[in-house]
Amino acid sequence: MYKILTLNNIAVEGLRRLTRERYEVASEIAHPDAILLRSFNMHDMEIPETVAAIGRAGAGTNNIPIDAMSARGVPVFNAPGANANAVKELAVAGLLIAARNLCDAREYVKELTETGEALSKAVEAGKKQFVGFELPGKTLGVIGLGAIGVEVANAALALGMNVVGFDPKITVRSAWQLSSGVEHADTLDQLFQKADAITVHVPLIEETRNLVNRDRIALMNDGGVVINFARGGVTDDHAVLDALTSGKLHAYISDFPTPELIAHPKVVALPHLGASTAEAEENCAVMVAEHVKDYLENGNIRYSVNFPEARLPRLDAWRITVANENVPNMVGQISTCLANAGLNIEDLLNKSVGHLAYTIVDVNGEVSEETMSELRKIEGVLTLRNLGKPVI
Repeated sequence: MYKILTLNNIAVEGLRRLTRERYEVASEIAHPDAILLRSFNMHDMEIPETVAAIGRAGAGTNNIPIDAMSARGVPVFNAPGANANAVKELAVAGLLIAARNLCDAREYVKELTETGEALSKAVEAGKKQFVGFELPGKTLGVIGLGAIGVEVANAALALGMNVVGFDPKITVRSAWQLSSGVEHADTLDQLFQKADAITVHVPLIEETRNLVNRDRIALMNDGGVVINFARGGVTDDHAVLDALTSGKLHAYISDFPTPELIAHPKVVALPHLGASTAEAEENCAVMVAEHVKDYLENGNIRYSVNFPEARLPRLDAWRITVANENVPNMVGQISTCLANAGLNIEDLLNKSVGHLAYTIVDVNGEVSEETMSELRKIEGVLTLRNLGKPVI
């Protein structure tokens, strides 16, 4: 029986993947094998030593101590792409809000007190304040071409916009899904120089902090729009506010309010609505539950932010998994240890990323606790799991 601790409400459809026959799931549980969460801040939490996996029902993992978990050999899973449509729709809405001044126009109408003919005259008189622009022919710069960025880029093309994309780490999967009509920018500066609007879809890491800054905003076409449904900190808010005040920027649509942003008349600040749809929450929960389940039961890793992807089909064999520091001769030492125990390797997969490596080994006999103890003695081993034979 696996024990799963939930730190936030997880969509029921996701939890259904963790059948009662094999899983105990609760918001308070001792010695959990895995943790599922959404936005809970784990940085100040004492994470039990029994935890073998962490699953974030969403894309961002800034609320999880990734480095500490890597040092313990614990994979952290997320759900990239599961909320892509929700964020895409909001990004498109942001473009329309900015282009047609929709929020200011709505506020104007809400403050009208006239009735009858006087109301009609006030409406006609007021609309001149909110003349906007149309999207076809304008150029959108999309920074980050993962699951969300690709959908935004393709949607903008369908609206008649010119689209320029930048992502030096674009995956083959994303490249296949990206429309051929999206122009590739070699540098961020090149993208900003062409853009009437910018939308960012990158995680907040040291390399992306203040990615949208004063110098790059200056390269944009006058009257530009910046949209941030990625993370607070990706944009330099002070630079954005100065550009809005000077008229260099027409509007800023952000999902990450601050007092300064809320106070500015050209900012539309939203309460982190990016993935706030019932469909997105369900998709994220299902995706991360499936991946955590596959890891716990089969040792397979997919969509981990700190471990390499590693999937090996189950045989009618005994399986162990090893997470270790990425050092030479680790597989050789594992193989030798198993051979000394009289076990023959039937299948093996070894993958690495950065300073971490992960090995799945299927053998022809049960792995004793004595053999497991010998494997743990190998220098560099972080975690060792004995999964036994597959449950039919």
